[in-house]
Amino acid sequence: MKIAIFTDTFTPQVNGVALTFQRFVDYLDEVGIEYRLFVPDGHETDLFSNQIFRFTSYPFFLYPECRLALPNIIHIKKELEQFQPDIIHVATPFNIGLAGIYYAKKLEIPLVGSYHTHFDRYLQYYDLQFLSKFIWKYLRWFHRSFKKTFVPSYETKTELINRGFTNVDIWSRGVDCSLFHPHFSSTRLREQYKITEPYILSYVGRLAPEKDLDVLMEIAKRLPSHIQNKVHWIIAGNGPLYEELQGQKLANMTFTGYIKGENLAELYAVSDLFVFPSSTETFGNVVLESFACGTPVVGAKAGGVQEIIEDGRTGKLCQPGNVTEFVESITELVNKQSTLKLMSLEARNYALGQSWERIFSDLLMQYEGVVTKTETKRMIANL
Repeated sequence: MKIAIFTDTFTPQVNGVALTFQRFVDYLDEVGIEYRLFVPDGHETDLFSNQIFRFTSYPFFLYPECRLALPNIIHIKKELEQFQPDIIHVATPFNIGLAGIYYAKKLEIPLVGSYHTHFDRYLQYYDLQFLSKFIWKYLRWFHRSFKKTFVPSYETKTELINRGFTNVDIWSRGVDCSLFHPHFSSTRLREQYKITEPYILSYVGRLAPEKDLDVLMEIAKRLPSHIQNKVHWIIAGNGPLYEELQGQKLANMTFTGYIKGENLAELYAVSDLFVFPSSTETFGNVVLESFACGTPVVGAKAGGVQEIIEDGRTGKLCQPGNVTEFVESITELVNKQSTLKLMSLEARNYALGQSWERIFSDLLMQYEGVVTKTETKRMIANL
């Protein structure tokens, strides 16, 4: 099978979509499946390689990690005609995604897509709610020609079906349990950030309004004093709110900036709890990474996150924006270390069952089904 992927976000950009597709092409390399990837340019990256083709781009105002590219349509057409893919996968609803749809139709190549981001839920954070109807109308139009639209969670599937989307199927997410594991000592990190408190609470993610970081800061402020004195917060990530949040930080709070790889795994592993109040996630990759490191999560009962966390077993679910519930859940778990240890084991066990190999193998089977169905229809039409 030959696969052409069109996405407006990819490495070195840092977000769940970019990281998922980087892992996917790594998997395709491992199993020997040919692909071509059409993506925006990135800092310190070559514009072209044998398999990856990059185009000049500019950040999208609602989601800077997704970039508005200026794809060279002549170059794309030439490459597709030479490569002759069996299927095209469009990942994002911007310029490169539009180019993928155009050439799938023009060259009669089976077309699938994926939906990764609830853009409409971001609007309230930027006072742009009036755009909601337009965005949904555009997204329905964008996805209408896909043989399948893949989504990461049942919540997202239900949302799209209720919005009039068709051919919606689940494509879940995995985690690398060899990279993300619980076997780290806290000594190095505690020395680096001069942490003396016995317990560490962490947040990892983009520092932007749609992550409900105002809720996170309020949670940190409202912890009871007997808990406040025992915990240290580590906030990892970059984004437009970085400077503002730095100005609000508490004495027991450290901002690390963006971290990745083993340093990120170490942070998850040495944390006693991961706190994630975001209510806009279609999945929540960071929750699964935290589980892999044996760290339970206190998260918002919303979006894809509520499908990962089993309340009372691998963490706690709280109503979105309900600071009191988050504070009570954190307080309860810090006070009950035996419960926290059991949750840690359950979280790790859950993550061990979510391998990328299985996730990507299932996706390839979905591709094969689409290709076979398309070929069968063509054969019948030619009878």
